[in-house]
Amino acid sequence: MCGRYASSRDPGDLVVEFEIDAGNVRETVQEVEASYNVAPTDPVLAVVERKDREKPDEVIRKLTTVKWGLVPSWAKDTSIGSRLINARMETVAEKPAFRKAFATRRCILPADGYYEWYETEQKLKGKPVKQPYFIHPADGGVLAMAGLYEIWRDKTVPDPEKDEAWLWTCTVLTTTATDDLGRIHDRMPLLVEKERYDAWLDPRKSDPDDLLGLLVPAAPGRLEAYPVSKAVSSVKNNGRHLIDPLPLDGTDPADAKVVAADVQDDATLF
Repeated sequence: MCGRYASSRDPGDLVVEFEIDAGNVRETVQEVEASYNVAPTDPVLAVVERKDREKPDEVIRKLTTVKWGLVPSWAKDTSIGSRLINARMETVAEKPAFRKAFATRRCILPADGYYEWYETEQKLKGKPVKQPYFIHPADGGVLAMAGLYEIWRDKTVPDPEKDEAWLWTCTVLTTTATDDLGRIHDRMPLLVEKERYDAWLDPRKSDPDDLLGLLVPAAPGRLEAYPVSKAVSSVKNNGRHLIDPLPLDGTDPADAKVVAADVQDDATLF
């Protein structure tokens, strides 16, 4: 976890869910289309809080866009981002790539659910065939994934006042999967409960222990998982059909069209 997820909520619904003033929605939000196959380096929606420039003691909650794959402010170029799509809870407060963002730049990444791949006993070209599962809130609500964001200065743009001079990127925090989901994958995203939105997003809070105490894996029974088509294994495929459950007989229309991709386990990245 987490290498792909679905995000199809209307920005207007997210404004209500996260109690954001309509005037604090970045214009680029409208450019991000609903996606049922969000992949690393894609632009995604994020909820952030920033200090008010006129009133430094106050914060403003915003809905904005970020690129998935965190680029630390000290990075020489953006290539590192594709390797930093996840941050482990166990080390996030100490890792150089994440600790600064963890202290002051935390965000929530709204999702419908996420995908994980389970190794089956079936073999193809000597390798286990991986069956994708869609994991989502059983009640159909928003999955509020805990994330971090960074702002990287693109020095190829001379004018720092231009929006394109700054690249906003993000990563998803992960933890050990709960028993009911651990059979599919050993990692899962950390979630931010609604009553903890304020504390998690507040950039004025920086105590690592307090912050880590705000995050929890999903409670048993809150998330449900079911197998979906292997079509999701290709980033070229998109559409709501990707989250449709497979028929009871397990027939997958994609079996005749695509070969299941080997999706790299995030555990190999950190």
